[in-house]
Amino acid sequence: MDDTINDVKDKKSFKDKYSKISEKATPYIFIAPFYILFLIFGLFPIVFSAILAFSKWDGIGDVQFTGLENFKTLLADTDFWLSIKNTLIIWVIQTVPMLVIALVLAFLINLSIVKRKEFYKTTFFLPYVTSVVAVTILFGLIFSNQSGLINAVLELLGKEPIAFIDSPFWIRIIIALVGIWQYLGYNMIIYFSGLQKISADYYEAAIIDGASNYQLFTKITVPLLKPIILFTVMMSTIGGLQVFAEAQVLVPTNATAEGGALTIVYYIYQTAFLQSRYGYGSTITWGLVVIILIISLINWYLTSYRIKGEDD
Repeated sequence: MDDTINDVKDKKSFKDKYSKISEKATPYIFIAPFYILFLIFGLFPIVFSAILAFSKWDGIGDVQFTGLENFKTLLADTDFWLSIKNTLIIWVIQTVPMLVIALVLAFLINLSIVKRKEFYKTTFFLPYVTSVVAVTILFGLIFSNQSGLINAVLELLGKEPIAFIDSPFWIRIIIALVGIWQYLGYNMIIYFSGLQKISADYYEAAIIDGASNYQLFTKITVPLLKPIILFTVMMSTIGGLQVFAEAQVLVPTNATAEGGALTIVYYIYQTAFLQSRYGYGSTITWGLVVIILIISLINWYLTSYRIKGEDD
């Protein structure tokens, strides 16, 4: 009889322990697929690329450790530095006007006199969800060297056609225009969301004092949106440093650093996947990571110390 009672108690104790373990483990089981996928497609490529950065590998044979040789080659690589120059030029041409226009549009749409705000927000946001390849092809047709729309207009005006795609100056502008077209609405929505957090009392008090819309924008909107502006600058910088699809679609072959279309990510693609120099391609990738990290630290300094200091 005592043995039977002990067996029942043991079974009950086991069920209680199993139930508690099950309750604690269930949430982890549900999120486990994410971590498994991250380990396979996220962490493993990062670790493997770090190993390849110190190695030589053509994708087929054995990985040969070369130490710092790839990094020495990187520092002396003129194409690498020219690709950085192209990327930074495109980033400046794209980011500065895009963020300024996005902020102005958000401010105008937020005005009480503007109706159908949802219509304007949707219209400006649509390019963001459009395929970047499709948009780039469209811009490529508009600025085509031979039969582009712009050159057709120039010929009607009696002007000489311009080789937009072959010009380092123009190809950078075209790539930047694609980025402006695609991300203008996205940044406008972010600014608009920030404007919704600003109390209307500030604007009402300023209007009573006789402030113009320009003064409302420069004296109230911009200062109060400074953290959001710095955030969009950071995100646009990181995105701008990774420009690839636009350049690759416009100049699919024979892209050179001197030609203006060879961005840093395009250079990584050429080196690793077209030339099968996966080791050196990984080195270039980590060079890009360092550049992004430096810019992120600068942004962190601006957001954490400059704004905090101004508030004090």
